[in-house]
Amino acid sequence: MLDDYLLLGLRLGRHVDGFVDAYYGPAELAEQAEREGLVEPATLAADAERLAGETDDAWLLAQLAGCETTARRLAGEEISWEDEVTRCYGVRPEHTDESVFAASHERLDAVLRGSGDLGDRFRAWEETQVLPPDRILEAVGRFQELLRARTRELVGLPDGEAAEVELVSDEPWSGFNYYLGGRRSRVVVNTDLPVHAHGLGGLVAHEIYPGHHAEHAWKEALLVDGEGRLEETLQLTGTPQAVISEGIAMLAPEIVGAHEVAPVVYEDLGIDYDAATSDAVRSAREDLRGVSVNAARLLHLDGASENDVIDYLVRWQLAPREQAEKSIEFLTHPTWRGYISSYSSGYTLCRQWVDGDAGRFRRLLTERLSTHDLQA
Repeated sequence: MLDDYLLLGLRLGRHVDGFVDAYYGPAELAEQAEREGLVEPATLAADAERLAGETDDAWLLAQLAGCETTARRLAGEEISWEDEVTRCYGVRPEHTDESVFAASHERLDAVLRGSGDLGDRFRAWEETQVLPPDRILEAVGRFQELLRARTRELVGLPDGEAAEVELVSDEPWSGFNYYLGGRRSRVVVNTDLPVHAHGLGGLVAHEIYPGHHAEHAWKEALLVDGEGRLEETLQLTGTPQAVISEGIAMLAPEIVGAHEVAPVVYEDLGIDYDAATSDAVRSAREDLRGVSVNAARLLHLDGASENDVIDYLVRWQLAPREQAEKSIEFLTHPTWRGYISSYSSGYTLCRQWVDGDAGRFRRLLTERLSTHDLQA
């Protein structure tokens, strides 16, 4: 059964670039999936349905539902974006009323005082926050050191874990964790997008400690090595597994106090940093998380043009136009078009479930939980 599940995910990954986020299970299965060529999507959908009939494991059933939905879309079945997200991720993507964004703008306006358009003022402030490319890795390393220590104290870390960071370009995201197995990660930061001083601590917490890397290393140590759960060696983006993982990573900065250490990092590096303003800006922008999901709904459900969606992102996210244009790559990508909802849905689910309890956060890192467990 588990070999068939792993093969199903690997075979789907041959069709959709990025569907397999990581795999460190039996090498012969990966070799088989590569050697045999593409399996027809309709066959993969039938395989997912068959496997669902052979198990009563709720975690696996949720994963298989995501796989089946992806396969059916590949086979040409018409599935609305909203239904696709719900069936893949186990959470229905909700529209956020723009009054929530307007209230966030009012709070931001009180922080960034001055005359003229709020978007212009915010973008001008953010330009003062851009780190020079030659200082990024140095700053990441210092954040990594401090947040690793905090994570170890808060929730522990398995022996032998490690993460290496490098800079890349030509990607639709700001940062990414490639989990390699063996409790090791390769983390990349995209320099096509500006790296801001006020957000770098959150990025390190999200991708490394206590976010994606810490989760994957703990689950390999406890669930794979400890309990022989090979299904955890396959990480799939189009499934509830991704919502939990993104929820952990989105919650990670506040759980570990990532922004509290920023003044120490930048003082050590001799980089100017206004902690009070940075913290106030982040707080004011917290309720803008729903903008991206609204933008995806406009694009995929309402039939809005890409230019209209870019205008929407510029208006409500206050993003530079070129950054909003970059976001369209993410919203239209075959893998990431539905995944965009995982950030806000995952954060809401995990934050409510953890409720500030470090012990419950550790359970997210170490246990085999799905979206239905957090909604129960």
